[in-house]
Amino acid sequence: MTDIQESLREVMECEGALAASLVDYLSRITLGALQTPQGPDLEKVAYGDTDVLRAKMSTLELLGYGPERLEDIVVTLDTEYHLIRPLSRRASQGVFLYLVADRARADLDAARATMRDVALRLDV
Repeated sequence: MTDIQESLREVMECEGALAASLVDYLSRITLGALQTPQGPDLEKVAYGDTDVLRAKMSTLELLGYGPERLEDIVVTLDTEYHLIRPLSRRASQGVFLYLVADRARADLDAARATMRDVALRLDV
């Protein structure tokens, strides 16, 4: 098990990483954050992407799917990838890992794999 800051440092090692955070989507509180100067305002990210995750969780519930079925959400912008990864062991408690990466430099598959691995080890 790893702690929040150590986990965020590992996520920030992904090629093209601009920002990473851990967010409680029930309270919209950022539990930890790291970023480069080019990264977005992570407080706004926590607030806004909480709605994205809540909407998807609600849709899964309507379909009769459990929250553990959601691996991640990838938002593709013209110059960035935004990845939202609920912590699988804490899906019902509403914590997600978040990464913003430069689209031109990022390896999306590698970033998703890193976030999956970090989420499994993270101790919140």
